[in-house]
Amino acid sequence: MSGTSADGVSVAAVDVKKSLRMLAYRTFPYPKRLRERVLGAKDLRTPELSELNADLGKFFAASAKTFIGRGRVDVIGSHGQTVWHEPGRHTLQLGEAAHIAEATGVTTVSDFRPADIAAGGQGAPLVPYFDRFVFGVREAATLNLGGIANVTVLSKQPQGFDTGPGNCLIDEAMRLAFGRPFDRGGSTAARGKVDRALLQRLDHPYFRKPPPKSTGRERFSREFLLDRCGAALRRRPADVVATLTFFTARTVGDAISRFVRRPIQEVIVSGGGMLNRTLMRQLEWTLWPAVPRPITVYGFHPLAKEPAAFALLAVEALRRRPANLPSVTGARRAVVLGKIIP
Repeated sequence: MSGTSADGVSVAAVDVKKSLRMLAYRTFPYPKRLRERVLGAKDLRTPELSELNADLGKFFAASAKTFIGRGRVDVIGSHGQTVWHEPGRHTLQLGEAAHIAEATGVTTVSDFRPADIAAGGQGAPLVPYFDRFVFGVREAATLNLGGIANVTVLSKQPQGFDTGPGNCLIDEAMRLAFGRPFDRGGSTAARGKVDRALLQRLDHPYFRKPPPKSTGRERFSREFLLDRCGAALRRRPADVVATLTFFTARTVGDAISRFVRRPIQEVIVSGGGMLNRTLMRQLEWTLWPAVPRPITVYGFHPLAKEPAAFALLAVEALRRRPANLPSVTGARRAVVLGKIIP
């Protein structure tokens, strides 16, 4: 899995029977130039986009081959790198999976989202299937703080949607103002002050839109950040990072209180944002009375959930089992996801 933060490819090995067991996890960071190409993909011409698709596939293949080593794998699921997602209309994930299958000799499943879109769905989020499979039904929700934040409500009729920015705006501000890829531990946010006027400028109609819904870097982009925060970012960068961090926590809390119709006692948090201590402290306040709990309590590395999810979806594709949740994506029916390269 390579998420909207675009910092590399995360790889997980899982054992799937009636339940799922984590075996191993590793992240392979993108080389600087490859990451820059990914972040600028929306502006590439067709030949450059085609080249990036091949280069990402080769990078995924090398990562998978290194990760597997002398081990044995039955199937690989590759989500690919999202470079554009227009909910319910079209979606584009790069990283040619044929390179993975060729390099590893392992059946590979990729391109999971289009089948749900063809069935009338948003094409996202797809991880709620994993959440339901692993955590079952309970008075809880899961929250993944990747580039975009998404939540799954673990009810009998599962509900899931993107709440809005997770780390993407914080990371972008850190790159522009400090030349660093992210706010390690939330230390920059901790020394800044939340700007209430700036907080109002960050508002967007997406937050009031009811589920099913999904979003991405296309909406909450560098352009969005500079339009709303550009002047302040030049003068008071730490305050901007503090404001963006609080903004993420508040939009997550608001989304759950506004759209979740049942009591939630626990929110199981994963993703890179889980490592941001300032963000986690703010979530304790915005999620109250629900308690945020790190996914490490359940035996998962904070970055392993999404690659583990697409490993599970690959298994279900081979079994010809539908793996979208229509109550989450808005699809007309449950469908088998993914394209198989034997």
